[in-house]
Amino acid sequence: MKQHFTPYTFKNLLILALVLVLSACASTKKVTYFQDIPLAGQSQIKEMAQFTEPVIQSDDILTINIFSIDPQSALVINQASSLQTLGANSAANTNQQQIMGFLVDKNGEVEIVGIGKVKLAGLTTYQAKALIREKAETLYNKPSIEVRFANFKVTVLGEVNRPAVYTMPNEKVTFLDALGLAGDLTIFGRRENVILIRDHAGKKEFIRFDLNSTEFLNSPYFYLKQNDVIYIEPNKGKAASLNAARTQTYAIIGSALSVLVVLFSRL
Repeated sequence: MKQHFTPYTFKNLLILALVLVLSACASTKKVTYFQDIPLAGQSQIKEMAQFTEPVIQSDDILTINIFSIDPQSALVINQASSLQTLGANSAANTNQQQIMGFLVDKNGEVEIVGIGKVKLAGLTTYQAKALIREKAETLYNKPSIEVRFANFKVTVLGEVNRPAVYTMPNEKVTFLDALGLAGDLTIFGRRENVILIRDHAGKKEFIRFDLNSTEFLNSPYFYLKQNDVIYIEPNKGKAASLNAARTQTYAIIGSALSVLVVLFSRL
């Protein structure tokens, strides 16, 4: 039986051929990390980025625990301040996840029941712990202090599998940690031109990374700070896939119009 090719079939075959050509032209060279590492043998990076502890800023939320020989008195302080901050967050936005802790105000201070206001902005958590211990020793016998970030968050946007805002469990977070939480880049992400956006001294910094090279491992921006934003740009393959889908839609519309024209011409 002789098979006839309709215009619709021909257009679909043309689209399929186009997709196959684009796929054949794609190279793994654009999607592989650390391409300058030798394929065989052992290799070491000569220099790695040095980790510097993040400093406390206004609008940070801190977990501050004070322990003493009298646990009941320390418990009252921790609960009172935590519930106070929680209530403020609830009034601001009930749809967001509630974070219990001490809010650093615009003056860089936190208010601790029994101790009063303590200026912590510009300090690391280690330095903040020492300062709070010094003030708490006037009230408690051999107090033990714990200070941690409760909202150390990093935002990952663009061509990743799970774009979102991620709250980190600790302060030592790398660029690769954030990408791992986001499910890695999609096949359409530009690995040679990743953008990091950071707040610094009231201004926005924009830093570009090339994940194809090990050079970014010794960048001072390799370790992330609170409120950093990572943006992954789409590559040309993303545009090509969108164009292919658009072409297919146009082909279907064109075929439908052809059928309508034929039907009306026979009426």
